[in-house]
Amino acid sequence: MVVSVKNDTRLTSSQSFLCAGFAGLFSKTVTSPLEVVKIKRQVGTFHGKGGFLQTFIVIYQNEGLRGFWKGNMVSCLRLFPYTAVHLTTYKKIVHLHMDELGFISQWRAILAGGLAGVAAALLTYPLEVAETRLIVQNCRQRTYIGAAHTISKIYRNEGLPALYRGFSLTVLGAVPFSVGCYVVYMNLDKLWQEPSFRFTPLQNFINGCIAAGVAQTLSYPFETVKRKMQVGNKQLNKFNLVCFSSILKMCLQWVKGEESCINSHMKRKT
Repeated sequence: MVVSVKNDTRLTSSQSFLCAGFAGLFSKTVTSPLEVVKIKRQVGTFHGKGGFLQTFIVIYQNEGLRGFWKGNMVSCLRLFPYTAVHLTTYKKIVHLHMDELGFISQWRAILAGGLAGVAAALLTYPLEVAETRLIVQNCRQRTYIGAAHTISKIYRNEGLPALYRGFSLTVLGAVPFSVGCYVVYMNLDKLWQEPSFRFTPLQNFINGCIAAGVAQTLSYPFETVKRKMQVGNKQLNKFNLVCFSSILKMCLQWVKGEESCINSHMKRKT
């Protein structure tokens, strides 16, 4: 499957960047309560010991409404450099792999998106670590105050590597995320029983939701371990590294098993 890459002449590069940035600001702010609950449950604070709804109640009782928007300012601040690097890197990679007619294969386009995401995350990762620390703490008994204070305190007390703790899992998580997107987009025509160029805006929206849901589910274990490492508990980090390595070994064994099945199937055909 190939896709065409066309330049949208209605917007300049700066306008596209601002549109993406402000759309991200809106979505981040609206979904901030869900993000706070998710991260607290991933890290394993006392807020997340109950169910999903119980976590909401505990956060509200202990921190009030503002507890649901902790770290949102840092998250929004991170969006603009992240978007700028992501869009620039993605366009560069896509143009390198386009043919003379402006077409690029689906898997190359998804791979370009994954690589662009890794490059953007590398630049803005300290802000993500700061966001996690701000969310995990109790806003009524604060250890960190704002992005600059959080980053400087982590740097002074834990060193520069602490600001990139868990980044390797961002790189590893990009693999199942890209694979998930690729698998979904390769089968969309089967889902709708029509070619992709006939999809309506509503169908494209549903396709994006499905692809994001599958990709996020596949990469979620990587993100969970990453969040735990970002908190900075060394014993917890070691424990989760062992768990992560075990999960990775199981995944590799599964992939090898699938490859052997495919090879045996191909031999039977020949």
